[in-house]
Amino acid sequence: MTDSTTADWTQQFPGLAALPAEVRQALREGSRIVTVAAGTQIFGPGQKPDHLLMLLDGSVRVQQRSETGREVFLYRIKAGESCVMTTSCMMTMEEYSAEGIAETDCRAVAIPRKLFDDLLGEAPAFRQFVFNTYSRRIADLFKLVDDIVSRRVDVRLAARLLALAENGRVTATHQVLANELGSAREVISRILQDFHRRGWIEQARGEITLTAPAALDRLARS
Repeated sequence: MTDSTTADWTQQFPGLAALPAEVRQALREGSRIVTVAAGTQIFGPGQKPDHLLMLLDGSVRVQQRSETGREVFLYRIKAGESCVMTTSCMMTMEEYSAEGIAETDCRAVAIPRKLFDDLLGEAPAFRQFVFNTYSRRIADLFKLVDDIVSRRVDVRLAARLLALAENGRVTATHQVLANELGSAREVISRILQDFHRRGWIEQARGEITLTAPAALDRLARS
């Protein structure tokens, strides 16, 4: 990680932009901007966080590894968001049980533990921001569990392709998609072949083109 500079970064986070001016000033003066290269492990099991990272640019994937080495996707952090696992570990003084991997080059604000603790205890507006962010992500995790238990894999795959697509293309291998959905690569490959036969997608090595996004959307909503 390397230091960088930026303008008033609190304006990039709706919850922080609404905080009192003195709280935003304390955040700006007490934090620093860091950059992380794509592929970097930002945190991992057994580590204790000493900063809360607020993502300015890029994407971070949070996942767990089973005893057999299988990756289980938990959630993705995007620009304007923070990591709920880091927040939890910061508040409970516990170690990470998962890992965070930079999917792209990232830029983030690093709020040191002492400043985080001080504001959490002394600034009700900051405390409310932290708990609101935490509760939203917990709700997302419960939805993930519900999806895995109750929704068909093809329905979840259609929804995930639409969510990951940029300009109608998804850059991901079958294994990556399987990890994201908590499924097996063979299952994902079979469903993608079916999507291809229906004329909904075209496939190339490491890339999927959505040729009928409306059809995928109908399946995702079914």
